Amino acid sequence: MKTDQIKLLYEYNYWANWRILTACAQLGPEQYIASATFGSVRANLIHIVSSEWAWRLLLQGNTWPEDLTQADLPTLDALRERWHAEQREMMAYIGRLSDEDLNGIIRYPLSTGTVRERVLWHCLLHLVNHGTQHRSEAAALLTSCGQSPGDVDFTLFLNEHFNLPS
Repeated sequence: MKTDQIKLLYEYNYWANWRILTACAQLGPEQYIASATFGSVRANLIHIVSSEWAWRLLLQGNTWPEDLTQADLPTLDALRERWHAEQREMMAYIGRLSDEDLNGIIRYPLSTGTVRERVLWHCLLHLVNHGTQHRSEAAALLTSCGQSPGDVDFTLFLNEHFNLPS
């Protein structure tokens, strides 16, 4: 994996996140926090940003923090602010990585005390994939509330990012 490739995946990841957040702005507060099959829209989105934050800290050599909760991010505005901050931090972290770093092995402890070894870009790709799963759950909930975020496909992102015809 090359640094420009992982950066592109993260640019896509955040582009898709913002499409979801834009659709959330059309929900009433009750719809935003309402539970459904997948939990609430808010719970899904807090889980995504909490996971990205925790993984970034872990990859930077820190310990895994406590998960962010709905009490930490009670409003959509609070979630947006936190996501902006995490996006800046993650992109800065990725921007400091070399191709060699991406293909290197990282070691991190599990809660059981076992130390896991992974290729760094595998962990970073996991985060994008994890976000895709939970964004799709949030998109389904948004659509059921009449606020579809529209397509969040990687190819649509590429068309917009590189100003290509659709």
